[in-house]
Amino acid sequence: MSAERKTETIPQWKQDEVDSIVEMVESYESVGVVNIAGIPSRQLQDMRRDLHGTAELRVSRNTLLRRALEEVDDGLEDLTQFVSGQVGLIGTNSNPFSLFQELEASKTPAPIGAGEVAPNDIVIPEGDTGVDPGPFVGELQAIGADARIQEGSIQVLSDSTVLDAGEEVSQDLANVLNELGIEPKEVGLDLRGVFADGVLFEPEELELDVEEYEQNIRAAAGQAFNLSVNAGYPTEQTVPTMLQSARGDAKSLALHAAIEDPEVVPDLVSKADAQVRALASQIDDEEALPEELQDVDAAPATEESTDDQTEDTASEDDADDAEAEADEAEDDDDDDEDAGDALGAMF
Repeated sequence: MSAERKTETIPQWKQDEVDSIVEMVESYESVGVVNIAGIPSRQLQDMRRDLHGTAELRVSRNTLLRRALEEVDDGLEDLTQFVSGQVGLIGTNSNPFSLFQELEASKTPAPIGAGEVAPNDIVIPEGDTGVDPGPFVGELQAIGADARIQEGSIQVLSDSTVLDAGEEVSQDLANVLNELGIEPKEVGLDLRGVFADGVLFEPEELELDVEEYEQNIRAAAGQAFNLSVNAGYPTEQTVPTMLQSARGDAKSLALHAAIEDPEVVPDLVSKADAQVRALASQIDDEEALPEELQDVDAAPATEESTDDQTEDTASEDDADDAEAEADEAEDDDDDDEDAGDALGAMF
């Protein structure tokens, strides 16, 4: 009853605003909450303009933002936990990772004021400040900078950390940084959380090294490909490689088994020729050899025999066997002429 009464008494302009926010939220695939604290209104307008076409930023009262998220439901009510302080809703049809990267890339350096908390260590770099000698050297030294007057100007002799991250900026430090033109913070829309495809993402889950991520994906794809091929699991990507591998295995088997298949015969002939030449090269007396085998060296590997590594191995093994047989022939009591007769019988 109390909830109904509250709905009935809500001013019409507020209900219209909630309806408008609901319409905006429902029109995008990804909806997030961004922190807009510390952003001057002029820069905020510039950011809105830069986001036009890729995202929409909506700023309103926090109570109305929460009400709109709760009305939409579908998990978007989880975003209400981020609606505090100066925030706005952002909607986009991009995925949360792209949205996060876009917002981070749009941030710009800005000066930091007294009373603000340093987002990171504030360092005054080594070098010439460009400031003429005067009281400013004392101001630098007062905040912890290693500053001296040298060669007619005020110089910082080494990189000087003057404030650690998380500490509050003093007025003296803010003045020195302003004088040096140092802008130690970045101004932009900080994504607090984003809801997409039924999942709530927080910034630390969206901060990715894109290059490393791509390398990991490529490595995983390569490992999956190898696993599929080695396991004999056919896919559209692996079938060509598997067929090529099977063809090589079949050809290697045919060579070892001396199967007289039309595709294998040329390789078998080359293999036999290499074996005969290897054997002939072991005979010292050329006259003991048939005329066609005199003055020949072991034949070089042909293109057919080098097409497949397994075929090369088979030829080498057979050549070794031929050499062993030739050694045994030399140990025999038969003379070279008998060996020549035996080789002639082969042809």
